[in-house]
Amino acid sequence: MTCETILDNFSDYLTGDLDEAARNGIRDHISGCTACREELENLTLIWARLGVLPEERPGSGLRDRFYAMIEERKAVLAAASGRKAAASLGERPIKNFCKWFAFRRPAFAASFSAFLLLFGIGAGWFLAGGPDGARRLAVLSAEVQDMRQQVALNLMDRPSAADRLLGIGFSTAVDTPDGTTLEALIAAVNGDPNPNVRLAAVEALYLFRNRPGVREGLVRSLTVQAYPIVQIAIIDFLVDVREERAAEALKHLIDNENLIDPAVRNRAEQGLKQL
Repeated sequence: MTCETILDNFSDYLTGDLDEAARNGIRDHISGCTACREELENLTLIWARLGVLPEERPGSGLRDRFYAMIEERKAVLAAASGRKAAASLGERPIKNFCKWFAFRRPAFAASFSAFLLLFGIGAGWFLAGGPDGARRLAVLSAEVQDMRQQVALNLMDRPSAADRLLGIGFSTAVDTPDGTTLEALIAAVNGDPNPNVRLAAVEALYLFRNRPGVREGLVRSLTVQAYPIVQIAIIDFLVDVREERAAEALKHLIDNENLIDPAVRNRAEQGLKQL
C-alpha cells in the first residue's frame, strides 16, 4: 500500500469498517512509516475529542479476571492473618510474664524491692546457721575490730611517720574504738613531731567526736599546740561541733600576742563569734 491509499482508508480504519486483512495492511504500513503513523495519531486524537470514535467496552473475560484477582488477594490476606495470629499466641505468655514484673506504680516496685531485700537477709541469716550463726558472726566481727585497734596502736608507736599515718588510718576503720585508741590519737595531736600526723589524728578524731573525752581533749590541745596549721584544724573542729567549752581557749589564743600566728588569731576570732 502507498501512503495515499493508507490515508484514504484511515477513516474506515478508525470506524472499524475495514476487514481484518485491510486493517493488518494499515498496521504494517504505519509501523514503518513515521509520517502516516503521526497522521493516524493526530486523526485519532481529533476524532476522540469530537466523540466520533465508538466507546471502548470491556471484553467478556475482564469480569472473570477481576473476580479472580480479588479471590487471589483475599487468599493472600487470609494467609498473612493466620501467621500473625500464630505469632501472637506464641508471644502472649512472654508478654504476660513481663507485664507481671513491669510495675506501673512506684509503690508496687518499692514493695517488691523490700520483699527481695528481706528475702535476701533471711536467706543469708539461714545460710549462716540461724541464731548460732549470728552469734558467731558477731564474735568474729568483734575480733576483727579488736585486731584493727591493736594494729593501729602498734603502728602509731612506730618511729616512721608513714607508719604512724597508716596506724591512724587503721583507727578510722574501727567502729567503736576503746579509750586506749582515742587517747593515742589525742596524744598524736599533742606530741607527734610530724604536723601531718597531727592533722591526720585531728581528722580521725572527728569521726569519734561524740565519744566521751574527745572534745575535752582537743580543747586542752588547743592551748598547748605548737603548729599553726594544727591549731586552725582544731579550731575548725571545735567550731563545727559547737563546743562552747572552747571559748576560753580561743580567748587565750587571741590575747597571747607573742605566740599566736596572725592566721590563727583571725580564725580564732571568727570561731569565737560563731560559738
